Amino acid sequence: MIIGIGTDLCDTRRIERVLSRHPERFLQRVFTEGEQRRAQRRPAIMVGTLAKRFAAKEACSKALGTGIRGIRWREMEVVNLMSGQPTMELHGSALERLKSLTPAGHDARIHVALTDDLPYAQAFVVIEAISRG
Repeated sequence: MIIGIGTDLCDTRRIERVLSRHPERFLQRVFTEGEQRRAQRRPAIMVGTLAKRFAAKEACSKALGTGIRGIRWREMEVVNLMSGQPTMELHGSALERLKSLTPAGHDARIHVALTDDLPYAQAFVVIEAISRG
């Protein structure tokens, strides 16, 4: 059963402007070390990589039903499975919120779709509860 859906559209030029003014502060506030490493490995598309992850965090907070209020950016981390497929790992209050939404006897699975068509990056997040029985 679906327990949350969120989407976000991000203008990559906005991310680029923030990075040019406050690079360290922005990176440390919003992105985990793993997300930063992934973006830095691909300097030619670093801004797009960060913009997609920013959009995914916004979309995830919407799927959790809170918006970004009450959840820290770094508590939501876009990670990639071995296949390359993106998903989210949640920590702290984001994880607690997910647990509160997940019905007893179910496990939560977070589906993430990322795309970009410069200057825009877009993300969709669907949170699914899967029965253990």
